[in-house]
Amino acid sequence: MSAGRRVLVVGAGFAGLAAAALLARDGWQVQVLEKNREVGGCARVWHSGGFSFDMGPTLYLMPEVFERYFALFGCQREDFYSLRLLDPSYRVFFGGDETIDITPDLGATLETFEGFEPGGAQKLQAYLDRAAYQYDIIMREFLYRDRRSIVDFVNRRVLIDGTRLNILKSLDGHVSSYFSDHRAKKLLEYSMVFLGSSPWNARALYAIMSHVDIKLGVWYPHGGMGSVVAGLQRLAESHGVAIRTGEPVRRLEARDGRVERVVTDRGEYTADVVLVGADYAHAETELLAPPYQSYPASYWRKRVIAPSMFMVYLGLTKKVDALCHHNLYFAHQWQEHFASIFDRPAWPQHPSYYVHCPSRTDDAVAPWGHENVLISVPVAPGLDDGDGRREQFADQVMAHLEGLVGERIRDSIAVKRIYSHRDFKRDYHAYGGTAMGLAHTLSQTALFRPSHRSRKARNLFYTGQYTHPGIGVPMAFIAAEIVAEEVSRQWS
Repeated sequence: MSAGRRVLVVGAGFAGLAAAALLARDGWQVQVLEKNREVGGCARVWHSGGFSFDMGPTLYLMPEVFERYFALFGCQREDFYSLRLLDPSYRVFFGGDETIDITPDLGATLETFEGFEPGGAQKLQAYLDRAAYQYDIIMREFLYRDRRSIVDFVNRRVLIDGTRLNILKSLDGHVSSYFSDHRAKKLLEYSMVFLGSSPWNARALYAIMSHVDIKLGVWYPHGGMGSVVAGLQRLAESHGVAIRTGEPVRRLEARDGRVERVVTDRGEYTADVVLVGADYAHAETELLAPPYQSYPASYWRKRVIAPSMFMVYLGLTKKVDALCHHNLYFAHQWQEHFASIFDRPAWPQHPSYYVHCPSRTDDAVAPWGHENVLISVPVAPGLDDGDGRREQFADQVMAHLEGLVGERIRDSIAVKRIYSHRDFKRDYHAYGGTAMGLAHTLSQTALFRPSHRSRKARNLFYTGQYTHPGIGVPMAFIAAEIVAEEVSRQWS
């Protein structure tokens, strides 16, 4: 029923490209408009001095989501990029000389937790068993279904399964019922910052993330996350999707209950359906006139916005053997750092942070004998990030990293780039400079997230990290499936 109908997609990030490909598969004429010169959105690749840096997401998790997506086209993921299971999955620095590796070997991980506290192995096994059960329920009943009302959401199955998911309990409370050792708790809670929340605000159902990284493993697409973007672009274009880069959208002109015209720096476009994969808050408050804003500025001011990221890209002229592919540092001032993000917004004095070093795995991302390093620190959105503050904070974090790895790195820098709030705003129109969108709190989960479908314009739809199911690359692919089905359902 969609043959000959036109869809205009705003934004060529993961969700926008994934939805565009699905709609083209279903017979729509699809055109994508992208603000930046490269596709990928936050997952763009930056090349400098022989180094290739993933600018955004670097963790490849939940591989079954990607396999499912490509199967919808009758093809396989490996037709577009190759994967490697990382071993170790990641390295954790606790400060001092204490460092541990989490590997795909569950037995080794159980032994690690046994070393944290008596009975730690048995506790972890019980925790993971429950997390696996939760994961199965969520994948079957929640993630791929866009329930948009309480009546639709609260059916018998959801009520039964919801109680088993501990929806009302915090993740920290859930983890604390198993473990008291701070190291065990941090390992089971750290992923919350990558979902834009804290262990005290996030619900216990996010214990599934421990099942994801400990049981399902951490993977690496050869060439980095940019290879996933390239594969997705190739898939979309093979189905006839036309992509125009360097063309920012300035207005969505609506009248009589629908978007009639999309205005860019280069001209004007019309389409039967407009699908926005760009920043939701920006589109609602700056591209649409007030009568057509489902979520006006007052709505966004009341939301819990996910963290921004302070990122330092480094091309080093030497190898750093103390690092593996993924590395995490957990500061003793764990709660203090989260408080500086969500409770009392400020630059953290003693930050925890993540270090991505893909050149430990992939020789193609750095010149021979060199190291490709990204330091990423979660910080509160909306902070002042003037030049002086950026340089000072970057130097502070690099000095700390030198202490962790036991050698100098600042005198071996060939390439350096700092990226933070103002860059997210400039490049992606990110609300408050957030790197992720809306935090995953109870009141911002599932049907409480902004809708895939506009309430004011019947042909306007949204996808991406602000919508259900939320933050993360796998979630972007799922959101694309949901919105593509919703668009096609309306027109059939």
